[in-house]
Amino acid sequence: MAWLYLVLAGLLEIVWAYYLKKSAGFTLLVPSAITIIAMIGSFVLLAAAMRSLPLGTAYAIWTGIGTVGAFAVGIVVLGEASNPMRLVAGGLIVAGIALMRLSGPTA
Repeated sequence: MAWLYLVLAGLLEIVWAYYLKKSAGFTLLVPSAITIIAMIGSFVLLAAAMRSLPLGTAYAIWTGIGTVGAFAVGIVVLGEASNPMRLVAGGLIVAGIALMRLSGPTA
């Protein structure tokens, strides 16, 4: 169950990062509210995952999911630039997440 919480926390991190961008510096009400709600949900789920997962594993995977997800959303949804080096860097983060999962406890 901890891994499910961790993945959901990471997905919510992507949501809050996207809506933080859309909030225009917290000047727009709806995107700002979504940002705050998603942040709270993400932290609550991360805390639940950390009950049985090590800090380093949980935090690295949580931030990795958020980083790669926000990177992908930026390119696909927001039309941000991509180039081979940025894509390789994203792939290395995904590889790191996979290795962390494979090497960590299976709680």
